[in-house]
Amino acid sequence: MDYEKKFQNALEQLHREGRYRVFTDIVRHKGDFPAATFHDDGMTRPVTVWCSNDYLGMGQDSVVLDAMHEALETAGAGAGGTRNISGTTHYHVELEHELADLHNKQAALLFTSGYVANQAVLSVLPKMGILGRCEIFSDENNHASMIEGIRHSSALKHIWRHNDMDHLESLLKASDPDAAKIVAFESVYSMDGDIAPVGDICRLAHRYGALTYLDEVHAVGLYGHRGGGIAERDGVLEQVDIIEGTLAKAYGVMGGYIAASERLVDVIRSYAPGFIFTTSLAPVLVAGALASVRHLKQSSRKRTQHTERVRRLKYLLETESLPLMDSPSHIVPLWVGNPVACKQASDDLLREHAVYVQPINYPTVPRGTERLRLTPNPNHTDQHMDQLVHALKSVWRHRRLDRRRVA
Repeated sequence: MDYEKKFQNALEQLHREGRYRVFTDIVRHKGDFPAATFHDDGMTRPVTVWCSNDYLGMGQDSVVLDAMHEALETAGAGAGGTRNISGTTHYHVELEHELADLHNKQAALLFTSGYVANQAVLSVLPKMGILGRCEIFSDENNHASMIEGIRHSSALKHIWRHNDMDHLESLLKASDPDAAKIVAFESVYSMDGDIAPVGDICRLAHRYGALTYLDEVHAVGLYGHRGGGIAERDGVLEQVDIIEGTLAKAYGVMGGYIAASERLVDVIRSYAPGFIFTTSLAPVLVAGALASVRHLKQSSRKRTQHTERVRRLKYLLETESLPLMDSPSHIVPLWVGNPVACKQASDDLLREHAVYVQPINYPTVPRGTERLRLTPNPNHTDQHMDQLVHALKSVWRHRRLDRRRVA
C-alpha cells in the first residue's frame, strides 16, 4: 500500500476545499501587544494582531511577567513529573484554591489545557461506571473538546438544538428517569459570540435531576465582578454543578481547570487518565496564571477597557456597512461565507495591510458560514481600529465580497 499517496490525497482534498490550514509564523512584541513580527520565507515585517484569544493582553502584563520571572528563579523550569509523582508544587495548590474561590465552589483541579479538561471530565464520569447508567445532553454548538469527551464516554448521547430550551426539555422529558444525566453547554460560543441562558438551562436540567456542566472558557476573566464568567455575571454560580475554564485566554497564560464540589473533583483527580498520566504544568506557567487570576479578581479596569474597545469596533464596522454578524459578546465575527474567499481575504489583510486575522473555516464552523473572527483587546488603539477598518474596506472592495449583514 502506498501510504504516502494516501496522505497526499488527504491533503489535496483540503486544498481543493479551500480549508487547508496555514500556521502564521509570528513573534509578539513584549510590552507592545498587539504588535508582532511576521516571518515569511526568510523575510520579516511588522503586523498588528487582531485574532488573539489573549483577550485582555494579560500575556504581556507586568503583573504576570514578574510572577513568572520570580517562579523561574525560585523553582526552575519543569514541574518534574505528573501531579502524583513530583509535579504538584505549592503554586498548583494556591491556584486551585483561587479558582475554587473564583467560582464559589469547594474545590478546583488544574489540567494542561481546557481541551484536556473537557475531554477528561466528560468521558470519565460516565465511562468508569461512577454514575451508573448515564445520558449526556450536549448543545449542538459545543466545542470539539466537549464532543470528543462525550464521544469517548459510555453514555447515551443527545444533541439539542443550540440554546433551544424547548428542544432540551423535550429530550430530558423523554429520557430514562432512572438514569444519571449531564447537561453540557458553553456560556460564550467562541465563533458566533452568542451567550447561553445559563440560569434557565440549569433550572431546567435540575428539574429533571441532571448535573450541569458549563464551559466558561471564553468568559472567565472577562465577565462578572471578579471575572468568574457569565454564571457570576448572571448571579447563578450556585446553580452550576461543574464549571470548566481556561487560563490561556483572558488570563493570558496556559492551562485548563474545573471547579465543583470537593467529592466530584476528587473523583476526577482519582479516575481521569487525562489528569493522572500527564506531566503537570510547569511552575512558571502556574505562577503566571495565579498572578493573573488574583489581579483580575481585584481589578475590573481591563474588563471595562475591553468592553469599550469591543463596542467601538462594532460601531465602526456597522457604520462602514461591513458584514458584522450579530454578537452580544466580545467576539466580533465578519461574515464571508466561502472558504476560498475567506482565506484570500485573510492573506490580503496580512500581506497588503499588515493585519493578522486568521480565516475561520470548516470544521471550526459549518460549511458556508466561513468568517473572519476579530478579537479587540484593551491595547488596540483608535488608530489600530481605523487602520483595520480601512484595510477591511479595501479587501472587501478588491475581492468583491458580499457586504450584506448575516444574523
